[in-house]
Amino acid sequence: QVQLAESGGGLVQPGGSLRLSCAASKDIFSFSFMGWYRQAPGKARELVASITNSGAYNYGDSVKGRFTISRDNTKNTPSLQMNNLKPEDTAVYYCNVISFLKSYWGQGTQVTVSS
Repeated sequence: QVQLAESGGGLVQPGGSLRLSCAASKDIFSFSFMGWYRQAPGKARELVASITNSGAYNYGDSVKGRFTISRDNTKNTPSLQMNNLKPEDTAVYYCNVISFLKSYWGQGTQVTVSS
C-alpha cells in the first residue's frame, strides 16, 4: 500500500508563492493520473491541477496562469508551484495518484493566504 505525504504548505501573504511536494512511501512504477485537489471549509473538494500518463495537463479555471503542476519522472509524484496566491486559495491541499486502478491520497497540507 502506497502512502502519500504532502509538504510545503503554510501561511503566505497575498501575491506570494508556495511550492507543494508529494512524497510516496514506496516507488510508484506507473501511473495513469496524478493531481492536486483542495478543500476549503464548508466547500467540496475540487480539482486544482492534474497530469495524465498521456501528457495531458488540466487546471481549474481559478488557478490557470498562476499554478503549475509538474511531475517527478523517477518517483511519479506531483508537485505544485503556486504563484500570485489569493485569499480564496486558502484550503487544505491534497495530492492524488492513480496507479494500476488504485487511488492514493495524502493527508493534506494547509495553505493559508492572508495578510
